[in-house]
Amino acid sequence: MSRQKLRKIYVLLLAAAMIVSFMGCGNSNKKSNKTMRVGVVTYTADDPFINAMVEKVKSNLKTMETTNMNVIVSVRSGDNDQREQDEIVDEMIDAGCDVLCVNLVDRTAPANIIKSARQSDIPVIFFNREPVRDDLMQWEKLYYVGCDAKESGDMQGEIAASYIKKHSEVDRNGDGKIQYVLLEGEAGHQDAISRTDCSVKTIMEGGVELEKLSYQFADWNRGQAENRMTQLISHYGSQIELVISNNDEMALGAVEAYDNSSISRDKWPVIFGIDGLDDALQAIKQGNMQGTVYNDKEAQAGEIARLAVDLFKGNSLDGHNLDEGKYYVSPYWKVDVDSVDDFLHR
Repeated sequence: MSRQKLRKIYVLLLAAAMIVSFMGCGNSNKKSNKTMRVGVVTYTADDPFINAMVEKVKSNLKTMETTNMNVIVSVRSGDNDQREQDEIVDEMIDAGCDVLCVNLVDRTAPANIIKSARQSDIPVIFFNREPVRDDLMQWEKLYYVGCDAKESGDMQGEIAASYIKKHSEVDRNGDGKIQYVLLEGEAGHQDAISRTDCSVKTIMEGGVELEKLSYQFADWNRGQAENRMTQLISHYGSQIELVISNNDEMALGAVEAYDNSSISRDKWPVIFGIDGLDDALQAIKQGNMQGTVYNDKEAQAGEIARLAVDLFKGNSLDGHNLDEGKYYVSPYWKVDVDSVDDFLHR
């Protein structure tokens, strides 16, 4: 059997399973006043931060069940393919979804999702990957929950600059400049561009002179980052004094690359990430990373759950304090060795 036929069978089986899940105790073609069906579609199944946020959304929705309302949540991944994500959204709508929560594969291409949702009058909460403003303004039932990528880059730069100025030993060769490499999330991605530009600019504005050795794309992925850093270590040896990473997963990949290298621990660079993953917080506590910026997945997941319930019930959204009636933007938090215990196991 061809790969294409196998894929079609696989998609049909997944769609059937989802429809059964959404049907719950009744007919999916007739919405029950006691059942809220939430469809969550992520850009990939391999992003630990997104997965952790989705689990928080699910647990929050579970706590909001009452004797008058139960909640059924179906979670699917777009597998880094916008067309596939569009098809999954259509399947969820056909299965009787009441609210959609979408983490876009391509933030510039939500048109098909918006069109399908609008035709069926199903509100959409986009999260983590912010659609272009013009797209979000197309319809009154489109929302965004996330953070300001520029703020995270600024904070990462502030943490790094402060650390370097307090620890002269970071400049191991004593040339007055910090030789650095940067692990960038994804070519053309809004968050990657903002985090990269703002972090480097803020470090320099903090009085630290930088010398770029290399930029490497690692698609937000720990394994790819480890491979990139292994290559950089092979080329530059102990010349690298600073690693700036667009997220914690890639920063942890850098840690693993150094852990598996012949570079002695006292010649490791300082490493900074963004997101506040548990593994990164532990790495900071152990001294393998020096800082991160906490992306408040708890606050965002809580808002997604509350917003979904109020949209389902037709309640007023005044209490959500949405900017322009559309945007919920949670703050970031700086994390270093002095504050890491405040964020562990949140």
